[in-house]
Amino acid sequence: MRRIDMHTHTTASDGRHRPAEVVRMARDAGLSAVAITDHDTVAGLAEAMRAGEQYGIRVVPGVEISASAEGKDIHILGYGFAPDDPVLLERLISQRAVRSRRNEAIIARLNELGLSLTLKEVERAAAASPRADGSIGRPHMAEALVLKGYATDIRDAFDRYLAEGAAAYVQPDRIGPLEAVRWIHDAGGAAVVAHPGLYRNDRLVQELLDGGADGLEAYHSDHDEETERHYAALAKSRGVPATGGSDFHGAREGAVFHGPVGSRSVDLAVLDELLSVKRHPRLTRQPGQPKP
Repeated sequence: MRRIDMHTHTTASDGRHRPAEVVRMARDAGLSAVAITDHDTVAGLAEAMRAGEQYGIRVVPGVEISASAEGKDIHILGYGFAPDDPVLLERLISQRAVRSRRNEAIIARLNELGLSLTLKEVERAAAASPRADGSIGRPHMAEALVLKGYATDIRDAFDRYLAEGAAAYVQPDRIGPLEAVRWIHDAGGAAVVAHPGLYRNDRLVQELLDGGADGLEAYHSDHDEETERHYAALAKSRGVPATGGSDFHGAREGAVFHGPVGSRSVDLAVLDELLSVKRHPRLTRQPGQPKP
């Protein structure tokens, strides 16, 4: 079978490795294709596409749009859209502005907790990483916290301060996930609900599928086998493809976040099925009704 990892990140957002390096890793992992799905940006796609030609591997343009619902971060993956769509690019710029405001709020919360940390220090920590022109994110804050002795390692920094529910976690005012789905559709793409097992809210996941999402990421590095079977069955019941990817962000201190490139993959036929929805008119469906 020809395999694709449909979820990877690069230095264009909060990954540790440049786009070309991620593509090389995909080739070395024996994949036929890899999707670059950076957070709220397509800045890494040009380099990745050139690397795909160099290494003889198909590179699929993607994006992971940050949204929120019911007090939780919800992520929507997009594939098959026009990467140069001017409306989408403008919308992604607005998303990155939200990320910047969130960063400032996290720094303020850390200061309130008695941790002396500035955004300049976080930027210096990010600059010490093998980054390109990516945006500042929580992994870089975690690195700065470790450098200053406030955490023993990256995982400790997230568990104590940065993860959802931790002391300095901030829930920004983001768009809703169905709006993110609409953004991807408006740019000609197909939208997938990312890592549903992390939300612990199947009702919401079903509402997103019934509301227009075109696929469900059943196979993910943070899903165990039972969870993967559950969401593969849910995708089948809604008549949408069950996609999969590693959600690779890179290695920090010997630990890979969330999994190595290729550790989760699906047959390329899954991507073809997902993208085929663009050839059909979108119909209004009743909850629970499979797609035509």
